[in-house]
Amino acid sequence: MARLVARIAELQRGRDHLVAIVDILQEASASLHFVDVLQTIARKLGETFGLDRCAIFLSGDKDEVRLVASYEDPTIRNLVVDINRYPELKRAFESGETVFIPDAANDPTLRSIKSTLDSRNVRSIVVVPIRWEGSVIGAIFLRTEREAHPFSEADVRFCQQVASLTAQALRNAHRFETLLHSQEDVNVARRKSELQRIALIGFMRRMLDRYARGEEQTWAEMLLPKAADEELERLVTVAMQVLEEEAKG
Repeated sequence: MARLVARIAELQRGRDHLVAIVDILQEASASLHFVDVLQTIARKLGETFGLDRCAIFLSGDKDEVRLVASYEDPTIRNLVVDINRYPELKRAFESGETVFIPDAANDPTLRSIKSTLDSRNVRSIVVVPIRWEGSVIGAIFLRTEREAHPFSEADVRFCQQVASLTAQALRNAHRFETLLHSQEDVNVARRKSELQRIALIGFMRRMLDRYARGEEQTWAEMLLPKAADEELERLVTVAMQVLEEEAKG
């Protein structure tokens, strides 16, 4: 009977994992902004496991990482964190391997922060690296309280799958934002071209109006001496420089 109950609980856990994966895929596909995608993933993991903390970090400069999504505080979007404060997080970033600590309070690698873990009633910790093109670009950090159900090996594998989905979501969001920036660059170039054309028309109109007021002007360019032809080229160059400046305005 005990084995049957355990087996039923295991199947229920697997079902919850599949439902969470489907929910993550659906919600992540609804937005292509990476911060919103990461917040969705952190929230779903927190709800699935009943965590006291779930956070997603992205790599930063040297000993710093950026906290970009948090289950317990969704308002946090880009908080710089000293990675040395979290030995388990630092280990995941440096090794590129999943860090699973079933009993955080008695783990020798966390001895330096044992008092903090005790005060926060921490039971187990999982840190899963997020990889992109062979490099660790971030990590998913999960933590449970002592009264919560402990992480199992199946739970860890599920978190690794979510990390893989997170990397794909980040890649898609990056491509989308790159496309947006490219479109903005095209629009800026088009606007600049239009301004140049308008400035050129205005310049030519003023020049022709002034020229038309002169007496018996000759339009035959072939009659101009070489020195005059070179001077015209110089004036055209100057005019184009003026157009460039006008287009910036």
